[in-house]
Amino acid sequence: MNSPLLFLSGAGLPAWIWDDIRAALPVETSVAAYPRAGSLRDYATKVLAEAPERFVVVAHSIGGVIGTQLVAQAPSRVLGFVGVAASIPQPGQSFLGALPFPNRLLVGAVMRLAGTRPPAKVIRSGLATDLDDEQAARIVKEFSPESQRLYRDAVGDHRFPELRGYVQTTADKELPAALQTGYAANLGTTSVRSLPTGHLPMLADPNALAAALQELL
Repeated sequence: MNSPLLFLSGAGLPAWIWDDIRAALPVETSVAAYPRAGSLRDYATKVLAEAPERFVVVAHSIGGVIGTQLVAQAPSRVLGFVGVAASIPQPGQSFLGALPFPNRLLVGAVMRLAGTRPPAKVIRSGLATDLDDEQAARIVKEFSPESQRLYRDAVGDHRFPELRGYVQTTADKELPAALQTGYAANLGTTSVRSLPTGHLPMLADPNALAAALQELL
């Protein structure tokens, strides 16, 4: 696959998390910038405005929701789709709606009260659980809150491209492996690679993630 890769990061995460992966892949790559405000459609519209004409999505975490909306809004531009510990809702579902009960109620209530930037302790113990101290500190410092609607807006009707795969993180405290199995099924792929990392494999084991992506693509 020689088409450009468009990386869609998880909520609040800076573009540099993909640096090692991008350096290891022999194709053109870019990392999408998010507006940090507005609806899910606003997020997807901004990404599309700055993306290559046609591209393969590599989506991490809630980036899977944005990627799914890209497929709904511009199906002819998305040539492939790989999820990396990614949330993949069904048509008409949101990120929250794709969580199991009662998690969706609990997470939704916490965000409504406290916003979308978790406390530093929570970021360290969940998102950055298997990172070294320097990486974890940088993630905490540079984490940016996202729009509430990114989590609450439903994705549009869509059909994923033929090329699709999923990288599952089996030590993940943010999106447990069993939940990711369901998301891979929503994507409609049996091409799954498993890595024994937490939620940020691009930092915890970039070589393994780069190899998995090359296999899937």
